[in-house]
Amino acid sequence: MDVEPFDDQPDSLVDVNQPGRGPAAWWHNTNHNPGIIALVRRARRVLPGDPDFGDPLSAAGDGGARAAARVADRLLRDREAATREVSLATLQLWQALTERVSGRPGDREVTLVFTDLVGFSSWSLAAGDDATLRLLRRVAQVVEPPLLDAGGHIVKRMGDGIMAVFGDPATAVRATMAARDAVRTVEVDGYTPRMRAGVHTGRPQRIGSDWLGVDVNITARVMDRATRGGLIVSEKTLELIEPDELESLGVTVKRIRRQVFAPRATGVPTDLVMYRLKTRKDLPVEDDGDDLEAQA
Repeated sequence: MDVEPFDDQPDSLVDVNQPGRGPAAWWHNTNHNPGIIALVRRARRVLPGDPDFGDPLSAAGDGGARAAARVADRLLRDREAATREVSLATLQLWQALTERVSGRPGDREVTLVFTDLVGFSSWSLAAGDDATLRLLRRVAQVVEPPLLDAGGHIVKRMGDGIMAVFGDPATAVRATMAARDAVRTVEVDGYTPRMRAGVHTGRPQRIGSDWLGVDVNITARVMDRATRGGLIVSEKTLELIEPDELESLGVTVKRIRRQVFAPRATGVPTDLVMYRLKTRKDLPVEDDGDDLEAQA
């Protein structure tokens, strides 16, 4: 008598290690289910905190939830998994809670400072590498202490320039003035550099150890306006400095009017207003011809 083969086995006899079957397979399939992943991601959009938490471009800071998110982004390599989204959602809530308790928003208002040396490229071309390196080392030795001592954070060094960030506009201006004064003491092979600086206050996006965004671009454009040197601040920064603080700084304030035929700066608001802060120590050459400019 022919007997049909019996394929159906009791569940107790199923090999859980067999591909596509068992708890491990069920967990893997559930964890990678596109519908579940999409559901968790939608839930993260309505949770407090940064919904893109875990992305390297949103993980910033030296500690706390943001540092944990940087580690998680490296360790949770399986990006299309529900467990990754749940883990990052937990860190996202942690971030929101700690920032709410500390009273500091994720992208708080800060004052940015950009500096560089006037005519540095032309001088270094003629002076050579050895003299250039000696100059840059000496400039760094005298410029960085005033910025750091005032509580500033040097974000990065860009050849002959520096990008720094401060929590207070008046402190940023005072420290920048001290740094500019310090540069006047530097001399290499008979050459004394002049430092120009731009200061602007806003809410840039902190990206790891760097800062990006429109306010960073504005700060760079503010510095660019000091073509012959000097200290330029944006209207936003000036508005946040009390008159008595300006008086204590010993500066005179002069609005910079846009040249009639000057091209409009790109990447910044069309109504950007800048001011030159001058002290008795500023050289006449740093006037930059403002008296000859007219409002466009």
